[in-house]
Amino acid sequence: MKLKLNPIVKKDMQVAARSMRISWGLLAYEAVLALAFMLAILVIQEDVSYSSYRNIYNYLIYLFPVLAVTQVCIVALIVPIITASSISGEKERQTFDIMLTTCMSPFSIVLGKMVSAMIRILFFVAASMPVMALAFVVGGLSWSLLFYFLLTIVLLSIFSGSVGIFCSAFCKRSITAVILSFVIYFVIFALPFLPVLFAAILGWDSFGESLLFLLFDPVVFFEEFFMHIISETSILGGVSHAFTKDQVGFITYHLAQGKLWMFVSAACILLLSFGFMLLAAWKINPLHASSGRKRKTKGAE
Repeated sequence: MKLKLNPIVKKDMQVAARSMRISWGLLAYEAVLALAFMLAILVIQEDVSYSSYRNIYNYLIYLFPVLAVTQVCIVALIVPIITASSISGEKERQTFDIMLTTCMSPFSIVLGKMVSAMIRILFFVAASMPVMALAFVVGGLSWSLLFYFLLTIVLLSIFSGSVGIFCSAFCKRSITAVILSFVIYFVIFALPFLPVLFAAILGWDSFGESLLFLLFDPVVFFEEFFMHIISETSILGGVSHAFTKDQVGFITYHLAQGKLWMFVSAACILLLSFGFMLLAAWKINPLHASSGRKRKTKGAE
């Protein structure tokens, strides 16, 4: 049975394959990772050289979080830039109306733009595997953690891509969509901490269930992920042990035990990403656009 590929994905991949941008991007990506690897090795060697009682092999485990955090930061910066110009770029090239005349639904167009961006990011992640493998070989980590890390990168790509496509659908220019993407980034990263911050400033003895907002924060998700890998502990788990169920909330207290928080947080981030994609599809829907024009025409009359 022949696999039917989304036309948007096929077209974007063909355009990307004819360009040298991916090749130069892969070179820059590998160079940044190699630089981070060498700097981490130098720091570890410098730290161990101060004491003869320290074994360097006990510190090589930290190579993985250094390289992983570097990749997370690069992906978080690259994906919104790629997807923020996916729909607004069509508007600037005046091909957006032609794309809407195809048999594809608005959500299929959004999904195609998302998948094409993820495929390009997976090229970068696959190219980084030799460098990441060095961290696992000398760091003594299990290979299953590498698989889990790949899943978290895919999750981050979906979230970042959905934010970029959402902004691209609502903006007419790519530069505006890119700026708006990073503004939404900051809001999503910082907003869940506000209830906790207010509770700390006001001196409340109980946080209630305000910590549940952190389930939608990718920063907290990756913090929990790396903490479990390195030390098999978590900050939220420490908070739940330091306070009672009434102080942190019954649901928060049980979610913070073990790895349950990460799985629920991943589901919440996926749900938020799906919401952004639905809003983007709703915005580019020609029926919605035509109804908006009719309301403007009636208002002018």
